[in-house]
Amino acid sequence: MSAEFPDGQLYVDLRGYGPGRPVDPGEVLAGFLRAFGVSAAEVPDDLAERAALYRSLLAERRVLVVLDNACAENQVRPLLPGSSSCQVLVTSRRVLSGLVVGEGAGLVGVDLLDFPDASQGALDVVVAHSRNEAGDWHALGEHARSTGALAAGFAEPWGASQLAWALGLFHDAGKVYPQWQRRLREVEGTGRSVGRHEDLGTRLLKDAAGAAAMAVLGHHRGLDSVKALKKVLRAPARPDEAAAAKRFFAEVPEARAVLEGGSLIPPTWTDDPLLFEMGLRMTFSALVDADRLDTAAHKAGTKPLGESPVDMAALVDRFEAGRKDLLKDRDPAPMDAVRQEVYEAAVAGAQRRPDLYRLAAPTGSGKTLAQGGFALHHAARWGKRRIVVAMPLVTVTEQNAQVYRGLLDDEEPVVLEHHSQVQVDESEDADRAEWARLAAENWDAPFVLTTTVQLFETLLGRSPSQVRKLHRLANSVLVLDEVQALPPRLLLPILDGLRLLVQHFGTTVLLTSATQPAFETLSVWRNLGLEPKNLVADVSGLFERARRVVYEWRLDPQPTLAEVASEVGELDQCLVIVNSTKDARRLYRALRDKRQDVWHLSSRMYPRHRARVLDEVTSRLKDGLPVLLVATQLMEAGVDISFPVVWRAMAPADSLQQSAGRAGRHGGPGSGRVVVFDPADGHAPPEYTTRIAITRSYFGPGLADPDDTTALSAYYEELYRTLGLDRTNIRNARALNAGQTIQQNRQRLDFRAVVEGPAKDVGHRDGNPDHTKAFRMIEQNTVPVVIVDATDSAADEVRAKLKQLEDRDASPADVMRWLQGWIVTLPIWTVKTESARERLQRLGGDLHLWLGPYDPAVGVDDDPVVNDTTG
Repeated sequence: MSAEFPDGQLYVDLRGYGPGRPVDPGEVLAGFLRAFGVSAAEVPDDLAERAALYRSLLAERRVLVVLDNACAENQVRPLLPGSSSCQVLVTSRRVLSGLVVGEGAGLVGVDLLDFPDASQGALDVVVAHSRNEAGDWHALGEHARSTGALAAGFAEPWGASQLAWALGLFHDAGKVYPQWQRRLREVEGTGRSVGRHEDLGTRLLKDAAGAAAMAVLGHHRGLDSVKALKKVLRAPARPDEAAAAKRFFAEVPEARAVLEGGSLIPPTWTDDPLLFEMGLRMTFSALVDADRLDTAAHKAGTKPLGESPVDMAALVDRFEAGRKDLLKDRDPAPMDAVRQEVYEAAVAGAQRRPDLYRLAAPTGSGKTLAQGGFALHHAARWGKRRIVVAMPLVTVTEQNAQVYRGLLDDEEPVVLEHHSQVQVDESEDADRAEWARLAAENWDAPFVLTTTVQLFETLLGRSPSQVRKLHRLANSVLVLDEVQALPPRLLLPILDGLRLLVQHFGTTVLLTSATQPAFETLSVWRNLGLEPKNLVADVSGLFERARRVVYEWRLDPQPTLAEVASEVGELDQCLVIVNSTKDARRLYRALRDKRQDVWHLSSRMYPRHRARVLDEVTSRLKDGLPVLLVATQLMEAGVDISFPVVWRAMAPADSLQQSAGRAGRHGGPGSGRVVVFDPADGHAPPEYTTRIAITRSYFGPGLADPDDTTALSAYYEELYRTLGLDRTNIRNARALNAGQTIQQNRQRLDFRAVVEGPAKDVGHRDGNPDHTKAFRMIEQNTVPVVIVDATDSAADEVRAKLKQLEDRDASPADVMRWLQGWIVTLPIWTVKTESARERLQRLGGDLHLWLGPYDPAVGVDDDPVVNDTTG
């Protein structure tokens, strides 16, 4: 050993466990420096300066540093040399998982010397997974320790490392049963299931982990409920359970110390049942991700990686340089001063402490760049691990991902775009495609763009694949774009989830929109005095300076759609947004009878079709060519497109303002004209009735315009009251609304009921669940259908993918992911009609192939399907 380290050895007992207090790392550094000849007078007072001097002295030396009996990562980190020529040996009674994840330390478990041999009569090697390509089995003890260390490192930001370590150790304990071991060897290479193994670890952890033991129970099947946990715990023990436990402790001796150490639950969790619930979700996420990573590493014959390193300061520099180049190539516009004001406010606000923030910025004021600038500068200033930006629409996500990739991606990918329609061409960049595929499973990327559906189903879902990504939100920056689009029925659990992220998981949340809802008036924030801090000091003044549209109101008398078509048909360029697919189709055809330069957009067109239309329309606008576009609500928010005139069918206030954002986006005052009309023969979704009635009391002729921030706040307060989101004095649980029911089930740790809804008959818990009170961002009253469009250049590829699905030649999940760009969702009641059923071919599950007419202009063109539907 001396020959390997000729420049010496440093040893210290850090007294992490033993009499007296643990040794302060500053004292250790002072001793190390004196050992290398630094006089007491020359030893710096500051810990960071001592560490810097220590590392400089060891930079060119080969020294062995032994740090014995450490108690925590922060005791060890200042004592780590910066040179690869030195080696460090750290010993501790606990797993210092932060060193494993953050510093890449190797983990070696040491068996208890006096533990009895428990292997007699069992298989020689207890394994967790079958052989990899190198022919190596995955030893259970190795997998348990590695999973525990990774999970503990992930859970460090919210103080649950010890719980996560324990869950990792025990999650596969049931695999020690000889029957399971034999079955693994029998089915190796067949793809068949080995069988369940969750119960033993769940039962062993019941006292130390309490309800958190359901993370072990659900690490394959998903989080369930306290009732499901009790069913396992109260079941009679198997005859061989004691022997199995003995064998498990022999394979994973660290597990015994876990059971002897008292409760694993962080003390703060017991004060708030909703914090306990979210903490359990987060730690379950850490367990699932660690388990999957370690298993994948075994299969690949590599070591599992925890948190991928990222240099946020370098990304800030790259972003600023890219933004400068981007703006340099743009023509000057009247909105430039407002955009610069918004950007400077966002970057200045990024220096403030992690908290809940609001960026209220008018449409067209450069919100995409401003929110990106805030997130990157804030992450660099406060040591955040990543940035996650969530938007309501896939089209907007794709649009913004293109912007951020242009600013941040270099030789190595930085921006991960994750939603149902992402496709990466592996023939062009196989390495980037593989990175995107793997990173999408757990959001291990510096900058993630996703949809609000993906985000909140991750936050409040229950399946391992959904929740696996959740822990990546801890100690990150979360940007919620277009927050006015969040569904009111789910606001209580959504807002409560956000406040927990901010208050307990180190997440900074930024809410961005031109239409900022009054979330702080709802009880989940109001009762805690929680209110977002504005990045823009004078919001009303900013909106006044950015005002560029003039509103006209055609409410009384009500025009017919034919009259609207007659007037719009005389315009050179115009966008018309209506409230139903039926209205969009009728208006499009009325205009098409008058002229050829008319396009249509609705959800009855598959996403790739919509993208082609949007590209064509955008191109004509830029070239100054005539163009009329008739669309449904999917065009009202976030789409970077600008018409001189927008006609908008009467809608809720936030929809009116967002639609106005598509008018004169780059011009000065009066550059855009917005006509709000109430079609006498139009249609609207039922949920619009109440919202439009409240809108009429605040906005319209003689009242405020929809971009009046004061009137908008009053509108939202009245809307939330009218919808009864905070309904009180409810004696019957059945009278609770969806948000209140979800919150109640969260407090009960009934994860299944949160996602599926409570039983309709409360006297029979296993009865049919009430889906109307389930947390579902997209209510499951639709049916997905695949479109094979003969006019589409990718039609043959779509047919080939369907053939793979039929022949089972590829992973159904991979095929489904690829097909998303060619899927239209139809209301479930429409496909129950006899004529529609004749035009559907069931492919499996609820997925169908559309055999009916598909119009190259309006998409699915079938009266029973299109009539009176929205979107």
